[in-house]
Amino acid sequence: MKMSRLVAFSSSLLLGAALALTGAGVANADSSAAAVDYVALGDSYSSGVGAGSYDGSSCKRSSRAYPALWAAANSPSSFDFAACSGARTNDVTGSQLGKLNASTDLVSISIGGNDAGFADVMTTCVLQSEATCLNRIATARAYVDSTLPGRLDSVYSAIRSKAPSARVVVLGYPRFYQLGGSCIAGLSEKERTAINGASDHLNTATAKRAADHGFTFGDVRTTFTGHEICSGNSWLHSVNWLNIGESYHPTAAGQSGGYLPVFKSAL
Repeated sequence: MKMSRLVAFSSSLLLGAALALTGAGVANADSSAAAVDYVALGDSYSSGVGAGSYDGSSCKRSSRAYPALWAAANSPSSFDFAACSGARTNDVTGSQLGKLNASTDLVSISIGGNDAGFADVMTTCVLQSEATCLNRIATARAYVDSTLPGRLDSVYSAIRSKAPSARVVVLGYPRFYQLGGSCIAGLSEKERTAINGASDHLNTATAKRAADHGFTFGDVRTTFTGHEICSGNSWLHSVNWLNIGESYHPTAAGQSGGYLPVFKSAL
Protein backbone atom coordinates (compact mmCIF):
# COMPACT_ATOMS: atom_id res chain seq x y z
CA MET A 1 0.00 0.00 0.00
CA LYS A 2 1.07 3.56 -0.62
CA MET A 3 0.64 4.31 3.10
CA SER A 4 3.84 2.35 3.66
CA ARG A 5 5.78 5.03 1.80
CA LEU A 6 4.75 7.64 4.38
CA VAL A 7 5.62 5.25 7.20
CA ALA A 8 8.95 4.59 5.51
CA PHE A 9 9.52 8.32 5.24
CA SER A 10 8.90 8.84 8.96
CA SER A 11 11.12 5.90 9.83
CA SER A 12 13.87 7.17 7.56
CA LEU A 13 13.96 10.46 9.42
CA LEU A 14 14.74 8.58 12.63
CA LEU A 15 17.28 6.41 10.86
CA GLY A 16 18.81 9.44 9.19
CA ALA A 17 19.23 11.18 12.53
CA ALA A 18 21.01 8.14 13.95
CA LEU A 19 23.23 7.70 10.93
CA ALA A 20 24.06 11.38 10.90
CA LEU A 21 25.91 10.83 14.16
CA THR A 22 28.31 8.59 12.27
CA GLY A 23 28.34 10.77 9.16
CA ALA A 24 26.41 8.31 6.98
CA GLY A 25 22.96 7.76 5.50
CA VAL A 26 21.99 11.30 4.43
CA ALA A 27 21.18 10.21 0.90
CA ASN A 28 18.79 7.51 2.17
CA ALA A 29 16.74 10.04 4.16
CA ASP A 30 16.47 12.35 1.15
CA SER A 31 15.44 9.45 -1.07
CA SER A 32 12.56 8.44 1.21
CA ALA A 33 11.35 12.02 1.55
CA ALA A 34 11.13 12.24 -2.23
CA ALA A 35 8.71 9.29 -2.25
CA VAL A 36 5.85 11.23 -0.61
CA ASP A 37 3.02 12.63 -2.76
CA TYR A 38 1.44 15.51 -0.81
CA VAL A 39 -1.74 17.52 -1.50
CA ALA A 40 -2.65 20.56 0.63
CA LEU A 41 -6.36 21.43 0.69
CA GLY A 42 -8.50 23.92 2.55
CA ASP A 43 -9.18 27.55 3.30
CA SER A 44 -7.16 30.71 3.99
CA TYR A 45 -5.57 29.26 7.13
CA SER A 46 -3.93 26.64 4.89
CA SER A 47 -3.31 28.89 1.88
CA GLY A 48 -1.45 31.32 4.15
CA VAL A 49 -3.50 34.52 4.06
CA GLY A 50 -1.81 36.91 6.47
CA ALA A 51 1.67 35.50 5.95
CA GLY A 52 2.55 37.51 2.83
CA SER A 53 4.66 36.30 -0.11
CA TYR A 54 1.61 35.27 -2.16
CA ASP A 55 1.63 33.53 -5.53
CA GLY A 56 -0.43 36.24 -7.25
CA SER A 57 -3.58 34.14 -7.63
CA SER A 58 -6.92 35.03 -6.09
CA CYS A 59 -6.41 32.12 -3.68
CA LYS A 60 -3.53 33.98 -2.00
CA ARG A 61 -1.31 30.95 -1.54
CA SER A 62 1.77 31.90 0.43
CA SER A 63 5.25 30.41 0.32
CA ARG A 64 5.22 30.99 4.08
CA ALA A 65 2.13 28.83 4.70
CA TYR A 66 2.70 25.60 6.59
CA PRO A 67 2.11 23.31 3.54
CA ALA A 68 4.69 25.18 1.48
CA LEU A 69 7.14 25.28 4.39
CA TRP A 70 6.83 21.54 4.93
CA ALA A 71 7.24 20.81 1.23
CA ALA A 72 10.30 23.08 0.98
CA ALA A 73 11.95 21.30 3.91
CA ASN A 74 11.11 17.74 2.83
CA SER A 75 11.16 17.83 -1.01
CA PRO A 76 8.27 15.41 -1.63
CA SER A 77 8.08 13.77 -5.02
CA SER A 78 4.95 15.84 -5.72
CA PHE A 79 3.28 18.76 -3.97
CA ASP A 80 -0.06 20.19 -5.05
CA PHE A 81 -1.05 23.35 -3.20
CA ALA A 82 -4.82 23.58 -3.73
CA ALA A 83 -5.89 25.48 -0.58
CA CYS A 84 -7.66 28.72 -1.38
CA SER A 85 -8.68 31.84 0.51
CA GLY A 86 -12.40 31.95 1.26
CA ALA A 87 -12.95 28.25 0.61
CA ARG A 88 -15.94 26.48 2.10
CA THR A 89 -16.59 22.76 2.21
CA ASN A 90 -18.35 22.76 -1.17
CA ASP A 91 -15.37 24.56 -2.73
CA VAL A 92 -13.08 21.77 -1.58
CA THR A 93 -15.27 19.05 -3.04
CA GLY A 94 -15.99 21.10 -6.15
CA SER A 95 -12.54 22.31 -7.16
CA GLN A 96 -9.72 21.15 -4.90
CA LEU A 97 -9.71 17.37 -5.14
CA GLY A 98 -8.45 16.99 -8.70
CA LYS A 99 -4.91 15.97 -7.76
CA LEU A 100 -5.96 13.32 -5.25
CA ASN A 101 -5.56 9.73 -6.41
CA ALA A 102 -4.53 6.29 -5.25
CA SER A 103 -0.89 7.39 -5.21
CA THR A 104 -1.47 10.27 -2.77
CA ASP A 105 0.34 9.61 0.52
CA LEU A 106 -0.35 12.76 2.51
CA VAL A 107 -3.22 15.27 2.67
CA SER A 108 -3.63 18.32 4.90
CA ILE A 109 -6.76 20.44 5.27
CA SER A 110 -8.33 23.20 7.33
CA ILE A 111 -11.98 23.84 6.52
CA GLY A 112 -15.25 24.81 8.19
CA GLY A 113 -14.57 28.32 9.46
CA ASN A 114 -16.06 29.99 6.40
CA ASP A 115 -19.07 27.67 6.42
CA ALA A 116 -19.74 28.74 10.01
CA GLY A 117 -19.56 32.42 9.00
CA PHE A 118 -16.19 33.33 10.49
CA ALA A 119 -15.77 36.54 8.49
CA ASP A 120 -19.29 37.77 9.19
CA VAL A 121 -18.96 37.01 12.91
CA MET A 122 -15.83 39.13 13.17
CA THR A 123 -17.27 41.95 11.05
CA THR A 124 -20.41 41.99 13.20
CA CYS A 125 -18.44 42.03 16.43
CA VAL A 126 -16.08 44.79 15.32
CA LEU A 127 -18.75 47.10 13.87
CA GLN A 128 -21.87 46.47 15.94
CA SER A 129 -22.99 46.27 19.55
CA GLU A 130 -21.96 43.65 22.09
CA ALA A 131 -25.46 42.17 22.10
CA THR A 132 -25.50 41.86 18.30
CA CYS A 133 -22.05 40.29 18.38
CA LEU A 134 -23.08 37.69 20.95
CA ASN A 135 -26.24 36.85 19.00
CA ARG A 136 -24.22 36.35 15.81
CA ILE A 137 -21.82 34.05 17.64
CA ALA A 138 -24.76 32.03 18.96
CA THR A 139 -26.03 31.64 15.40
CA ALA A 140 -22.62 30.41 14.27
CA ARG A 141 -22.47 27.88 17.11
CA ALA A 142 -25.92 26.60 16.18
CA TYR A 143 -24.73 26.09 12.59
CA VAL A 144 -21.73 24.13 13.84
CA ASP A 145 -24.11 21.87 15.76
CA SER A 146 -26.77 21.39 13.11
CA THR A 147 -25.20 21.65 9.66
CA LEU A 148 -21.41 21.65 9.66
CA PRO A 149 -20.89 17.99 10.69
CA GLY A 150 -22.69 16.77 7.57
CA ARG A 151 -20.69 19.12 5.36
CA LEU A 152 -17.42 17.94 6.91
CA ASP A 153 -18.51 14.34 6.41
CA SER A 154 -19.00 15.04 2.71
CA VAL A 155 -15.52 16.51 2.36
CA TYR A 156 -13.78 13.83 4.38
CA SER A 157 -15.59 11.02 2.57
CA ALA A 158 -14.62 12.50 -0.80
CA ILE A 159 -10.98 12.74 0.26
CA ARG A 160 -10.92 9.13 1.42
CA SER A 161 -12.64 7.93 -1.74
CA LYS A 162 -10.09 9.62 -3.99
CA ALA A 163 -7.02 8.96 -1.83
CA PRO A 164 -7.72 5.66 -0.06
CA SER A 165 -4.18 5.17 1.27
CA ALA A 166 -3.34 8.73 2.28
CA ARG A 167 -2.54 9.97 5.76
CA VAL A 168 -5.00 12.85 6.27
CA VAL A 169 -4.24 15.60 8.78
CA VAL A 170 -7.07 18.00 9.65
CA LEU A 171 -5.80 21.27 11.14
CA GLY A 172 -7.99 23.30 13.49
CA TYR A 173 -8.12 27.01 14.31
CA PRO A 174 -6.46 29.03 17.08
CA ARG A 175 -8.21 30.97 19.80
CA PHE A 176 -8.06 34.63 18.79
CA TYR A 177 -7.64 36.42 22.10
CA GLN A 178 -5.58 36.24 25.25
CA LEU A 179 -8.11 37.10 27.91
CA GLY A 180 -7.03 39.70 30.43
CA GLY A 181 -4.30 40.67 27.99
CA SER A 182 -2.75 43.93 26.89
CA CYS A 183 -5.59 45.25 24.68
CA ILE A 184 -7.08 48.47 26.06
CA ALA A 185 -9.58 49.13 23.26
CA GLY A 186 -11.71 47.26 20.76
CA LEU A 187 -13.97 44.38 21.69
CA SER A 188 -15.21 43.83 25.22
CA GLU A 189 -13.82 41.00 27.30
CA LYS A 190 -17.21 39.32 27.09
CA GLU A 191 -17.05 39.39 23.30
CA ARG A 192 -13.49 38.06 23.28
CA THR A 193 -14.50 35.24 25.61
CA ALA A 194 -17.44 34.33 23.38
CA ILE A 195 -15.28 34.35 20.24
CA ASN A 196 -12.72 32.08 21.89
CA GLY A 197 -15.52 29.79 23.00
CA ALA A 198 -16.87 29.62 19.46
CA SER A 199 -13.41 28.65 18.19
CA ASP A 200 -13.28 25.86 20.78
CA HIS A 201 -16.74 24.74 19.72
CA LEU A 202 -15.70 24.59 16.07
CA ASN A 203 -12.52 22.69 16.90
CA THR A 204 -14.41 20.14 18.99
CA ALA A 205 -16.87 19.46 16.18
CA THR A 206 -14.10 19.25 13.57
CA ALA A 207 -11.96 16.92 15.68
CA LYS A 208 -14.91 14.58 16.19
CA ARG A 209 -15.68 14.34 12.50
CA ALA A 210 -11.99 13.87 11.65
CA ALA A 211 -11.64 11.06 14.19
CA ASP A 212 -14.76 9.32 12.93
CA HIS A 213 -13.17 9.21 9.46
CA GLY A 214 -9.85 7.90 10.80
CA PHE A 215 -8.07 11.21 10.21
CA THR A 216 -5.61 12.93 12.55
CA PHE A 217 -6.68 16.24 14.10
CA GLY A 218 -3.98 18.84 14.65
CA ASP A 219 -4.93 21.20 17.50
CA VAL A 220 -3.07 24.50 17.01
CA ARG A 221 -4.50 26.10 20.15
CA THR A 222 -1.55 24.69 22.07
CA THR A 223 1.13 26.29 19.91
CA PHE A 224 -0.73 29.61 19.68
CA THR A 225 -1.08 29.89 23.47
CA GLY A 226 0.78 33.03 24.48
CA HIS A 227 0.65 34.33 20.92
CA GLU A 228 -3.00 35.35 20.67
CA ILE A 229 -4.20 38.90 20.00
CA CYS A 230 -3.70 40.98 23.18
CA SER A 231 -0.71 38.82 24.20
CA GLY A 232 1.94 41.39 23.26
CA ASN A 233 3.51 38.79 20.94
CA SER A 234 0.65 37.95 18.63
CA TRP A 235 0.93 35.47 15.78
CA LEU A 236 -2.47 36.65 14.54
CA HIS A 237 -3.41 39.85 12.78
CA SER A 238 -6.00 41.97 14.54
CA VAL A 239 -8.19 44.27 12.44
CA ASN A 240 -6.10 45.56 9.55
CA TRP A 241 -8.05 48.38 7.92
CA LEU A 242 -5.43 48.70 5.17
CA ASN A 243 -5.71 45.03 4.24
CA ILE A 244 -8.97 43.81 5.72
CA GLY A 245 -8.62 40.31 4.27
CA GLU A 246 -5.62 39.57 6.49
CA SER A 247 -7.51 40.43 9.68
CA TYR A 248 -7.73 37.55 12.15
CA HIS A 249 -5.38 35.35 10.15
CA PRO A 250 -1.98 33.96 11.18
CA THR A 251 1.14 35.94 10.45
CA ALA A 252 4.20 34.27 8.94
CA ALA A 253 5.29 33.46 12.50
CA GLY A 254 1.88 31.91 13.13
CA GLN A 255 2.33 29.62 10.15
CA SER A 256 5.90 28.59 10.99
CA GLY A 257 5.56 28.53 14.77
CA GLY A 258 1.87 27.73 15.20
CA TYR A 259 0.76 25.51 12.33
CA LEU A 260 3.91 23.84 11.00
CA PRO A 261 4.96 22.12 14.28
CA VAL A 262 1.47 20.70 14.78
CA PHE A 263 1.38 19.39 11.23
CA LYS A 264 4.82 17.81 11.58
CA SER A 265 3.94 16.18 14.90
CA ALA A 266 0.86 14.59 13.30
CA LEU A 267 2.93 12.67 10.76
